[in-house]
Amino acid sequence: MDINYKLGNRIRELRTNRGWSQEVLSFEAEINKNYISDLERGTRNPTVKIIARIAKAFQVEIGFLFSEEKENQIEKSEVI
Repeated sequence: MDINYKLGNRIRELRTNRGWSQEVLSFEAEINKNYISDLERGTRNPTVKIIARIAKAFQVEIGFLFSEEKENQIEKSEVI
């Protein structure tokens, strides 16, 4: 599988896990919404600078975007 396609799938996975639209991610990462769409489809070859912006928006390390590791599910409990 192509690395751009894998990265795109990972970005989509992280974005949807957060309940974010492409528009929200584009705002958080300061990247054009159409560029986000292209990334998720694997049709863009992003620079390190773009990858760093996306990692920062997700609050993860850059390497996490390329790993198959799952995000920890932190349960929030109600405080009474």
